[in-house]
Amino acid sequence: MTGRADEAQRLEDLARLRRVKDRIDREYAQPLDVDALARGAHLSSGHLSREFKRAYGESPYGYLMTRRIERAMSLLRQGDLSVTDVCFAVGCQSLGTFSTRFTELVGIPPSSYKERAADATAGIPSCVAKQVTRPIRNREASPDGQPVA
Repeated sequence: MTGRADEAQRLEDLARLRRVKDRIDREYAQPLDVDALARGAHLSSGHLSREFKRAYGESPYGYLMTRRIERAMSLLRQGDLSVTDVCFAVGCQSLGTFSTRFTELVGIPPSSYKERAADATAGIPSCVAKQVTRPIRNREASPDGQPVA
């Protein structure tokens, strides 16, 4: 009987984690923090962070920033907005933090990305451009600092 109860609890926890992940995907531009996400899932922030990382390979904050940087890359490729406008449009409150995190994930600063990316993805369907320009962790960035796109 205990095995079934443990399995039921594990499935319930996974469903909660999925709801947190879905909320981050939906509300990435809103002010979100781990405490707010944990409260919404009825978990402690420490438990949420541990279990989210175990399930998805990165912390809730890391996942949130990756979503924000993905969206920022898309906006920068369009070329209509300045780096500052993009920073605030994706929910970041600090241009310095945004630029640092962008550089860590993409391998180049957002201003350089904006200059290079507009030409690099010209003529490529947006669904393909999104996949090939997805931000990667810094440890996975190419050693020469060249972006994927």
